[in-house]
Amino acid sequence: MASKDYYQTLGVKRGASEQEIKQAYRRLARKFHPDVNAGDKNSEAKFKEVNEAYEVLSDKDKRQKYDMYGDQWPYADQFAGAGGQQGPFQYRQGPGQSRSFRFEQGDLDSIFGDLFSTYSGRRRSRPRESLDIDLPIEVTLEEAYQGTKRIVSLEGQERCPTCQGTGRISNVTCSVCKGAGVISNMKRIEIQIPAGVSDGSRVRIAGKGRQDPMTGTAGDLFVVTTVKLSGVFERKGDDLSVEVNVPLTIAVLGGEVQVPTPKGGLALKIPPETQNGVTFRLAGQGMPHLGNNRRGDILAKVKVVLPTKLSEEERNLFERLGSLRAGK
Repeated sequence: MASKDYYQTLGVKRGASEQEIKQAYRRLARKFHPDVNAGDKNSEAKFKEVNEAYEVLSDKDKRQKYDMYGDQWPYADQFAGAGGQQGPFQYRQGPGQSRSFRFEQGDLDSIFGDLFSTYSGRRRSRPRESLDIDLPIEVTLEEAYQGTKRIVSLEGQERCPTCQGTGRISNVTCSVCKGAGVISNMKRIEIQIPAGVSDGSRVRIAGKGRQDPMTGTAGDLFVVTTVKLSGVFERKGDDLSVEVNVPLTIAVLGGEVQVPTPKGGLALKIPPETQNGVTFRLAGQGMPHLGNNRRGDILAKVKVVLPTKLSEEERNLFERLGSLRAGK
């Protein structure tokens, strides 16, 4: 039985912190998720390996057992009952006689690998995988501003209806599930992405994760969002910065211009003699804050636009203005 290195699977050191493990998992889950790599069996297999590794290393108790026993961590309690990692296993030769042997981790892997592989027709015991799912989804800034919906396909498992989960029919391996007791299925669900999400937001959708095919227990689906960069707005938290073109005449004399927002234009009054680069704050017009009714602001930065293709009359007026200004 090949040994699995969960740390290597996630690309972290054995002493990695919980945060480092979580960050590595999110990065890899996003990279290998079936929805991102449709039809790619290698990515699908890698995604399952990453989830298996994270399910163990993200749990403090499981991780401690894994660090001590490796692949055989699910049987840690049995090992402890037999003397634990520190004590040797013993067998008794006869009355009053016993001999002790200390097994290294590689020995345990070999022994238990051989043991489990000898049981033909019986499914190998393994720890239950996490029923929760992290699903990476990319949205536009406008979708993050207003909230949006997605229809996604999720792969799951259900109890084999032919053998009712036993893996066998009349002592013969089930031909439908190949003895596994479960079969794969695909389900399409509509998910609601709330307004205010940002890069790394994790939205929980209860009961939409994997379902244990034997018990019917369902985990949760966690939507992990990435927001595309906008060509108009720059986002800082819940605030949006935008550049507003203001004609020279309005900048000098005052007037009104339209400020773009994710939901349309908004009128902004420009006072006379407004200088280039001045920033106006439009309170409460920015991004909604995820989870409550607060909103950020829009910061509108003035960009004075000089006139081009002047008529002769306009040029004369500017020359007259220049003369007047020079005389001051």
